[in-house]
Amino acid sequence: MKRRTFLKTSMAAGLWPVFRTKPVLQTVTGPVRASELGLTLIHEHILVDFIGADKISPERWKRPDVVARMLPYLQKLHKLGVRTLIECTPAYLGRDPLLLKELSEQSGVRMLTNTGYYGASNDKFLPAHAFTETADQLADRWVAEFENGIDGTGIRPAFLKIGVNPGPLSDQHRKLITAAARTHKRTGLTICSHTGPFVPAFEQIEVLKTEGVDPSAFVWVHAQGNNMVHYARAVREGAWVSLDGLDATNVNQYVDTLLLMKENRFLHRTLLSHDAGWYDPAQPNGGSIGRDYTVLFTKLMPELNRKGFTKKDWKQILVENPKEAFLIKG
Repeated sequence: MKRRTFLKTSMAAGLWPVFRTKPVLQTVTGPVRASELGLTLIHEHILVDFIGADKISPERWKRPDVVARMLPYLQKLHKLGVRTLIECTPAYLGRDPLLLKELSEQSGVRMLTNTGYYGASNDKFLPAHAFTETADQLADRWVAEFENGIDGTGIRPAFLKIGVNPGPLSDQHRKLITAAARTHKRTGLTICSHTGPFVPAFEQIEVLKTEGVDPSAFVWVHAQGNNMVHYARAVREGAWVSLDGLDATNVNQYVDTLLLMKENRFLHRTLLSHDAGWYDPAQPNGGSIGRDYTVLFTKLMPELNRKGFTKKDWKQILVENPKEAFLIKG
């Protein structure tokens, strides 16, 4: 992307004064310098509604109820030192920027939200126009949210969130990653793709390269479950490897994987989170919040510390990498 075009876009988005002086990220309460992010969880959820794109509506939940249920989890995180949570619920699955803003203001935990469409789960969460519009038309929609804010809220997305099925890319999902690439070239937003297996991950990287986008703008979401050969290839490409399904049942798996990532000197491209939460509007009082956001700190961190992880390693994964991965790139 040409610098002049990027700066013009930045000015239109109201970010120019900050871009001129310091690298920034866009939170739901406004832009912050990248240096202010602090300890960051890169893939979590506050609210998710699985009813489908054709039926979803913000009328299905009441923000005060969600705030009352989810605020204690965020307050616990804040006490543990977490200062930023990247909320990955996409449009048509319950994305609610105003809800996130209220929770952020009350908890002291910064939050980032997203633009883009989620094609995984066999396209259940794609709006009808996603099937008929071109990649450029979809990109226009996502760029408009970056420039003008989401749904009239004035809250701008900090990254792109798309999703693809586990196998080889369908034509529809190839269109999604193409639209994401073209949005990135116009906005600088990082592309986070719910992916899982390595086959669609590397197919997406090839699409990005064809579109002239450096793979360093790509986060391979849900990369856990693959092996070190695939991680090595992703790191060589410059992509981010996101290990983001941590819970109390798989701590040992994460210990083994992270020790190997350290041994192979891949920590500089490693992201870590739980994919935890969330309030489900289809369930009474939001249902049972299956996992909170603390296993990393209460179980994984002590175990890895016993096996030689250092403060420098943790700072790399939880502070420096999120800052670099989600920086709006010109």
